[in-house]
Amino acid sequence: MKTFKVTVDDQTYTVKVEELAEGSQQEAVKPSSNPAPQAAAPSPSPAPAKEASKPAPPSGGGYSLKAPMPGSVLEVKVSVGDSVGEGDVLLVLEAMKMENELTASQPGTVAEVKVKKGDSVNSGDPLIVLS
Repeated sequence: MKTFKVTVDDQTYTVKVEELAEGSQQEAVKPSSNPAPQAAAPSPSPAPAKEASKPAPPSGGGYSLKAPMPGSVLEVKVSVGDSVGEGDVLLVLEAMKMENELTASQPGTVAEVKVKKGDSVNSGDPLIVLS
C-alpha cells in the first residue's frame, strides 16, 4: 500500500493506493452514489506529495527519482548541480488532471535531469538522478 498526498481545488487529501502485480485481475469497485470523499480526509495544511517509495540507487551512487504514475511534466524545479534537501520539490507531474509535487527523499546534488517541461512519462521512468 502506498500513501500519497493529493491537492484538488486547494484541498489536500491523503490517499492510500494499492499497487497490483502486472497481469493480475481485480474486480472493479463501483463508485458510491454519495459524492463526498470516503477514504480521504482533508489535511490541515497543504503539503507536497512525497515519493511513494525510496528509489533504487543508480550504478554511480545516489538515487534516481522515478515517476510514481504516468503523466506529463508540468515544471522541472531543479537544474544539474543544484543542491537539494530531503523534502525539496524536484518537479511537478500532472496525472489524472491533478498536479503532484515530487520531492527528494534524501539530500543530494542533482547529477542529471532526464525530462523537460511537456514530456510524457510512464510509471517507473527515471526523472532526476541525485548523487
